[in-house]
Amino acid sequence: MTSLQGRHRIAKRYRFEAAHFLTGLPEGHQCSQMHGHSYEVEFVLTADHLTAPGFVTDFGELAPVKRMIDETLDHTVLNEVLPVVPTSENLAAHLAGWFVEHVEPSLPGRLAAVRVSETASSWAEFELAER
Repeated sequence: MTSLQGRHRIAKRYRFEAAHFLTGLPEGHQCSQMHGHSYEVEFVLTADHLTAPGFVTDFGELAPVKRMIDETLDHTVLNEVLPVVPTSENLAAHLAGWFVEHVEPSLPGRLAAVRVSETASSWAEFELAER
């Protein structure tokens, strides 16, 4: 068998409901009005080597992410709880920063990307630089 070079990746998805509106848009733009989404957020982790029994990270170690989403984002107006304009792009970067600060230090895997979907047909992704 050939020895392959590469990385392992895993992902965990979370869902929450929230409202938002965007400022600075042309008059009449649909996103300038308060509206809601069924958000889906996906955290992608990577590792060069697996830990026993063969994990990038045990999915159970990601429980703080679910807790933060449930307690901070779910059923809120994102404009009132985020320090950034609540676009999907900004939300992805914000969640990546939170994860790197609060969750990643205790994990064997590293965060590679965060993907945010407002609808079933669109998403925005923040990909972390190689670390």
